[in-house]
Amino acid sequence: MKIRLGISTCPNDTFAFHALLEGLVDNRGLEFEIQLMDIQQLNQLLSAGAFDVAKASFHAAIKLAERMLVLPTGSALGFGVGPLLLSSAVGAMPTDQTQVTVCPGDDTTATLLFHLFYPDSTRLEQRVFSEIMPLLQSGYADFGVCIHEGRFTWQEQGLHLVEDLGTRWEKETGCPLPLGGILACRSLPTEVLIKVQQCVADSLAYARNCPEATLPTMRRHAQEFDDRVLMQHVHLYVNEWTVQLGDVGSRALAELTRRAHAAGILAADASLNVLEI
Repeated sequence: MKIRLGISTCPNDTFAFHALLEGLVDNRGLEFEIQLMDIQQLNQLLSAGAFDVAKASFHAAIKLAERMLVLPTGSALGFGVGPLLLSSAVGAMPTDQTQVTVCPGDDTTATLLFHLFYPDSTRLEQRVFSEIMPLLQSGYADFGVCIHEGRFTWQEQGLHLVEDLGTRWEKETGCPLPLGGILACRSLPTEVLIKVQQCVADSLAYARNCPEATLPTMRRHAQEFDDRVLMQHVHLYVNEWTVQLGDVGSRALAELTRRAHAAGILAADASLNVLEI
């Protein structure tokens, strides 16, 4: 059976899926047709029905809850992993609609957090994540919500930290921040869903056992080619909840969903379900 699989180009995904991309694990009779792209592109194409399985922001996942399940393996969540709200000027704060904040996509969890913590504070524009820091440096934008490798390089770019949105989430909720996970269509047969989950788990296990082997794949798709930064990214975003979402991860997803509904950001009541195996 052919599985249309979409993953992001960020290092934690190319690390986790290296073995599957390179044919180094048993695909259990499945034929994976894999595409790599920006997370917001994945969110949009998954919504449009272009994938059977894909990495997606948990903001997008909540919107797709009626059609999608979360796989237990492959999620990005944790403490100290949140998006950073950066500014182009020292001491600036998002306070009025004459200011511009750039975010990495309407359906990203980063944008959801900005809505939750800074509602109606500035004019929002959505851009590909790799454009955000250059727009701040050029003076086009006043603020930017930064994700991926930029978390480790913003100081080198001469930018300024307004707030770590993940730290704020942690203080307010006591939960790890759920950023994104691997979603699968509920319409897939149960036995296929289980096989996909097993393939993802095997690929992640290979990467954790042979991390150096994944570097060529990470370099090929990353915005930042410094191996030190790439492995920093992996060590931060690949953790026990990536291996198994578990009860703590499920509670974090429930809290994100509750807050999004309470803020009126998501109109329909929806809850995410994790595949039970």
